[in-house]
Order: sequence, then structure tokens, then C-alpha cells
Amino acid sequence: MLRRTRTPHAFGAATAAAVVLALAAPPALALPADASPDPVPALVAGQDTAAPQLVTGLSEPAAGAPADAARAHLAAHPDRYRVDPGELVEAGSERDADGRRTVRFEQRHGGIPVFGAQYLVHLTGEGAAQRVESVGGKYFTGLSAPTTATVPDAALRELALGAVQDARARAGATAEDRGAVVLPGGAGRLARHFTVRTTDPASGDRAAREVYVDAVAGVVALAYDARTPSPAGASPTGDAAPSPGGDPQPATGTTPDVHGNAVKVNAVRLPDGGYRLTDLTRHSVITTYDAAGRDADDFVGPLPADAVPVASPGPDFPAATGTSGATDAHLGAGTVYDFYRDRLGRDGLDGKGGPIVSVVNVTSGGKPYANAYWDGTKMVYGSGGGAYFPFSAALDVTGHEMTHGVVAHTANLTYLGQSGAMDEALADYFGNAIEVTARGLSMNDPKAALLGEDKCRTGTPQACADRHLDDHRTTVADYLGATGALDNGGVHLNSPVFAGALWDIRRTLDPLTADRVVYRALADYLTPLDDFVDGRDAVLAAGRSLGLSRAQLRTVAAAFDAHGIKAGWQHRIGTDSRTLLPDVSGSMSLPAAADGHWVAMGPISGRTDRNALYTGPTTGRTAPVRLSPDDGRYHSYAATDGAGAVWIAVGTDARGWGQEVLTAPLTGAGPVRSLFHSATQQPGGVQVSGRDVAFLVRDAGRTGVRLSRDGAPAVEIPLPEGHSASDLTLRDGLLGWTESWHEGEQQVTAPTVYSIAAGRVTAQYTAHSGAGARPSEAYGTRLAGGRLLWVDIPLGDAGAHGSIRSGALDGSGTSEVLSGDTPNAPTRGSLITASDQAVTYRVVPHSLLGPAPAGGWTNAALPKLWQVPLAGGAPQRVSCDRGDQDQPAADQGTRVVWLDATGGGPDLVVRDRPAVTC
Repeated sequence: MLRRTRTPHAFGAATAAAVVLALAAPPALALPADASPDPVPALVAGQDTAAPQLVTGLSEPAAGAPADAARAHLAAHPDRYRVDPGELVEAGSERDADGRRTVRFEQRHGGIPVFGAQYLVHLTGEGAAQRVESVGGKYFTGLSAPTTATVPDAALRELALGAVQDARARAGATAEDRGAVVLPGGAGRLARHFTVRTTDPASGDRAAREVYVDAVAGVVALAYDARTPSPAGASPTGDAAPSPGGDPQPATGTTPDVHGNAVKVNAVRLPDGGYRLTDLTRHSVITTYDAAGRDADDFVGPLPADAVPVASPGPDFPAATGTSGATDAHLGAGTVYDFYRDRLGRDGLDGKGGPIVSVVNVTSGGKPYANAYWDGTKMVYGSGGGAYFPFSAALDVTGHEMTHGVVAHTANLTYLGQSGAMDEALADYFGNAIEVTARGLSMNDPKAALLGEDKCRTGTPQACADRHLDDHRTTVADYLGATGALDNGGVHLNSPVFAGALWDIRRTLDPLTADRVVYRALADYLTPLDDFVDGRDAVLAAGRSLGLSRAQLRTVAAAFDAHGIKAGWQHRIGTDSRTLLPDVSGSMSLPAAADGHWVAMGPISGRTDRNALYTGPTTGRTAPVRLSPDDGRYHSYAATDGAGAVWIAVGTDARGWGQEVLTAPLTGAGPVRSLFHSATQQPGGVQVSGRDVAFLVRDAGRTGVRLSRDGAPAVEIPLPEGHSASDLTLRDGLLGWTESWHEGEQQVTAPTVYSIAAGRVTAQYTAHSGAGARPSEAYGTRLAGGRLLWVDIPLGDAGAHGSIRSGALDGSGTSEVLSGDTPNAPTRGSLITASDQAVTYRVVPHSLLGPAPAGGWTNAALPKLWQVPLAGGAPQRVSCDRGDQDQPAADQGTRVVWLDATGGGPDLVVRDRPAVTC
């Protein structure tokens, strides 16, 4: 997609999680002596595997058919590659104009596909002269995950649907079962892949999300927005109406373009004398449809049964063919096809001359749609409207969207994080290269590096362009660390960094040479899970295979260096926080802190188990200690009082699948004790304070409070009929929670204090909903500094700011810690945590879903942490780190730990005091 404007639903459970981990050194490899001055790495180590990522500089005989020769080569060198050829299934091969072949294998574990795992063998020559030139990709050694699910199919589907947070959207959601898959990383995780589709009950917009549910533990292990909304296997041609009376014949028509200029188009003449926008002059049949203002969602998947190509009673097409954008889409599709065929030797988007279909003039929710996208089978162009022409008016936009189709049929980059950003970057590069080539522009033309500059009716090209490929962005200065909740981990935010490097290569090398190098990297070297550094290595390897001189290769390397794309770039980004635990991935990794210690789920350097619970000092001076047992379950959602920890284990053990509340001392020496286990009731919100452990249990739509003292079985604290609790907090013999119930149609929320010793509620403060007051709700209840704290925020205003309020523990009254009118006050859903000295909260300056902010996504638009003294005062930034800041946990004084995505993590980090100014 060119840029994101439609608003998908928010999904819960897991956000985007990294699926590859620690570096493992592969075996040594003897290479030609003259390889050392070459900037192309001869051997690149893989991540979380003993198999190398890339081996170049080879010239070894390989007899037989390409796939057989490739497999035999891998089998003949087990110590070099550490690959089991029996786990590889051929996924296809690419043959370039020079006759060179790339055989692409997919890894299987016990016959089940391994997510993103592809290994490639590159061969040159024919017959007896055939040789292996290079090998590489992602192959994961050490996988031992089970291949049989223990969670029932129906439960897996319900868990996938449960990832939809909005209850109204969840009621109409569907989950398409895409089959079993093994998520790599350590021993791997058996998962079931679902594409969950929802419809927004307010706007009617549809959204799709790829959800991977652990089939043994019964939790969502990975989830991210689908790049395209089309169902798997959907055909672009659908049930389009047949041509009446016989076969159509190639013909030429005349039609206005979007600016009213008459142009010639390739069309077909029907037996009845009518004409349609179908181009039969190329191997790929190119057809263009006019949605006539229908909603884009009507064209998800196969074309509607009543859809027919743009038609005219004679060879002169009507003016609407131009104003709808159909003419430009039709001509643009042909230009893009010719670029890939004539310049790069590729036959269509799929490489096999498959059909190319465009749909123009779609709307969204009854309003003009200012966007365009590749939906997995076809191009879909918005109607524009207002300040915009139809988006097909911009040839670089057409090239961009069609290139997504090429990516899908080659490297199939996962639309997540850096791999997704490279998908967007390649689409930007080729979109602009196609336009520059077709129009004969110089690479020094000011418009050459602008993407989408022709889609605006008014304004300058520079102001209209969506991206500028010559804006010199670098990883160190401009990379925006984003979690999966924002732009799928930054696929649009960070694509200009990689696209800029590619564009600099095109500016410094001959453009045709650059296009061939970048295309070969895409078709022959990149694999689905590659990151920016892998992309650099792929482009250099492609350049070597095309015979670039060492001087030219050094030029390519220099372009990547200039944009900061080189090994270890994440560690060069300046931060003002200290890292406690790197690469803590997944939304289940929620940290806790107290009395100088932290607890969180995540991997430890050199270990492969990323689903265990660890603890360490918030000073970071000693190594982390593992708390949870090694039983294959997920251990997370923890709390600590600085001496002990309590957490939830989710998964299958000897009792079958269930969720269990466990507790243990922070020494890691045990014992680990069980306080609760259930296959049907859902525990959450665990808290610990000395000998007391409390947690919430959701059962039959109601959430109650349970309390365990001195390790005894937990007992329920009764709540009034129809009341539920959330935001549980525990401190020094007192419990706090946000109690909610309905009074007629109105929901009431009330921060509540409960004395364990007295066995009764000692304070309850209802949110402001009395006469004359604006209706509001309370959430985020916390006990700290001898007070009860919460956020009070107006109802019904998505952009409202809330106040932080403080109440006496005996119910004698409240005060205001921070007014909602204060700049940088909490926003709706802001996370809140507190010590005895300060309150820390997360502010989301701009919605993480929907349109980008007016000035584009910048550091200032990402979620940040703020802190205010418990006694009140002006809020201060906790940290000036550039990335998304999430899940704060207060320690002692002003010290806070949180998940920070600045370096592409997120990493668990800490800071002792506010940064004051940034």
C-alpha cells in the first residue's frame, strides 16, 4: 500500500514478535584467496541457527537438473551448511536473462512449513559446465517443536478470533484457517495460522490480520496486519461476465487520460462491435475495471460477478474512462509490464505471464478514497477526490503497487518490521525507476526521487509527494523504532532509509545496471525474514553475480554505509537508557519492577528459550536469573514486590491445557508454588506483596478477585451482584481495583480500596458522573505513597486527555495529581504505574491506527513516557529515546523500566530519573 489511511481494528494478545534470535557461528569455509578485497561477505553467519546466512565466492561442479543439483550440493557439504536436504521442499526457481538459475527451497519440520524459512542455491552454466556460485537464506537448525497440536481446532480458532479487542467487531469476525506452521526461534513453536477478517461496525471498513496461535500452549504467539485483504487463493478474474457472441479481437481505441488528453490504448473489439479495455498485445493479458464509485471492500478477493472491463460502444471511449483513472491505470500497467520484461527479463508480475488486473474508482465508506494498493491478486486505485486525481494518475504509484506483486512472487518479504520496510522500499525504488525510465528523466531531475508527486490537483510536486528517496535518511538518525501495533513495526516509517540507499546506487551506477542488481537481489537472494543488513548483503551478492567490478561493489557498499545500513547499526543509535534485557519480543513480555528488581519474559543471550520468566536487578549489574520451570509453557504477566514474583503460566502439562498462577522467590532457587489452575477460568492481573498474592479470575463474563495468604489456596473476595473488577493493585495489606457495574444504560467505574485485615471496602470513589459534571470513567488504579491513584478521563471523546487523581485510603476525599488540561496529560488507554514518589504514564500523541499525523510519523508522534511527582507538578519526559516506549513499570523513587523499540527491539531498559528536556 502506498500509504495507510484506512483504519483497521485494534487486535490484542500478541503484537508483532521477532522470530529469529541469537547469532550462532557457522563452520569455517575455505574461499578463493582473491576474495578478501571484495566488499561482498564470503560467509555471513545466520541467526539462531548453525546454518550460514550467505556463502559467496563458490565455483563448484553441480551435475543434473537444477533442483537435483542444488539438493545434491547441500547434501555433499553437511559440515559447511548444517542443512538437512530432507527438510527442504522445492518452492520454485528463477531463470534470469543470462541463463543463471536460483533454486528456492522451503524448510519443513516434520512436514510442516517453517515460517519464513527459505534456503537458496544459485547455479551458473549448463550441463557439464553447471556450477554452484553461492548459497544462502534462512534455515533453522535445532528445531524440536512437536508436530501434533494439543489444543483442539475449535479452541485455536476461538483464540484467533479473541485477538480482536472490539467486541462488536469480534462478533462478526471470521478466521480463515491457513494450516499449521512452525515459528522459528530456539526449539520452535507449533502454531496454527489464521487470517482473521473483521468489519468495523461504525465505518463498515474491513481489515485483515495474520494471527498465529501456539497449538500446544494455546496463546497467540504472533500477530500483525495483513498487507493485503484478499483471501488465500483468490483469483483476480473471478466470475467476470463473458464476452458476448464469440472471442474478442485485438484492437486500438482512443480515450482521454485523467487530464483530458486523447491517447491511444490497446483494447479488444467484441463481436457485437463494442470495445473493452483488455490488452492482448503482451503475454500477460492486461484488463482494467471501473468500480464506478463502489466501495473498495466489494472488490476484496475475486471480482464481483457483475464486474466487466471498462467498455465503450465504439473505439472512442467516453470521457469517464479518463476521469475515473481507467485510462492511466491501463496504460500504466502496460508500461510496468514492459519495464520488467524488456529491462529485467521478467514475464509479468508472477514471472509466468499471468493476468494483470486493475480496478479503478473505488471509494471507502461512501467517501472518496485517496490511496492505492496491491491486494494480492490485482491493483486497486482510489477515486481520489478533492485535492487528488485518481491515484492511477501517478505512474510511480502504479509501478509501486505492481512491484508489490513482484515481491510476493519472489522473496515474499514478511510484511513486518525491517522485512516489511524492505518490501515498501523495493516498491518505491522500482516505482520511481519505472517512471524515470518511461519519461526519459535524468536521475538529477528534481522530480526523479519523488514518489506520488503527480496525484495532486494543486500544489508543488515536492509538497504532494508521499516520499522523497533523496532525503538522506539514515538508521542512526532517522530509524523509528516501532512495535507491531504501529505500522506493522514501521514498514512505511522506515522504508525510506533502505529505499534511499537503493536510489543512491541508481544515481551512482548506470541506472540499467542498478536496476538489474536490485532486481536480482529481490528475485534471487532475499528471503521472507531478511532485515536491512541481510538486504545489503543480498544486493552486494547480486552485484558480484552480475560481474560488477570491485570498484562498483565498493560504490554499492558506500551507499549502504551512507544510510547507516551495516552490521550492528542498532547499537549506534544514541539512547539515554540502560538495556537490561535485549530483544524482548511479543506483547506477553510485560515487565514488572519493585525494590530494585525487575521481572519479565524474554530470551537471554546464548539461550534459545524465549518464553521463560527472568529476573535481575534494575541496576543491571548482575546477570538475569531464570524463575520459571522449563516445561514448554509461556510464563509471563508477572508482578513482583522485590523479594518474590507471581506470574501466569499458559500451556499444556500433565493435566492438559490450562492457565496456572505460580509464585517463587526472586533468587531463582525455588520453590515454585502453584496457587491456581484452570482449563476454563482465565486468571490475570496478578499482584504480590509480602505473604499476600492476589489475582483476577474471569468466569462466565464476570471478573472477580482472589486472594492467597502464605501460599494457601486462593479464596474469592465477594463483590456485589453484577459488579466486576479490573486494574488490581496490592500493597501492605490493602487491595485496590477499579470496580464497574451498570446503572440502567450507564456504566459506572469506581476506584476501590479493600482492607485484607478488616475484610471490607474502606474507600470507593466513583468517576465524575454526577449532575453538571461531564461523564467520565476511571481506570489504572494503583496503590502508592499511602494513596489510591487512578486516571479519570471523559467518556465519548477518543482524543480526550485525562487527569490523574489521588484518593485517601479511608475514603475521606480526593485531590488532583495532574489536571487533564495540562500539556502531555494522559490520553485514553495510557498505561499508569507509580512508586511512592512519582507517577509514570504513557502518552500516545497520535492514534497508532488509521491516517498518519499531518507532519508524517516522527519521533514526537510515537508513544512516550511521562512522569509527574506524586504530590503534583509539571510532567517531564522519562526518556528522550527515539522509539516507541511501552509497558512502564515503576521501581524505587523515579526509576522506571519499560520496553523501548528505539533500536528495533523492543528491549527492556531502565532510567533512574526523568530526562527533563528532550
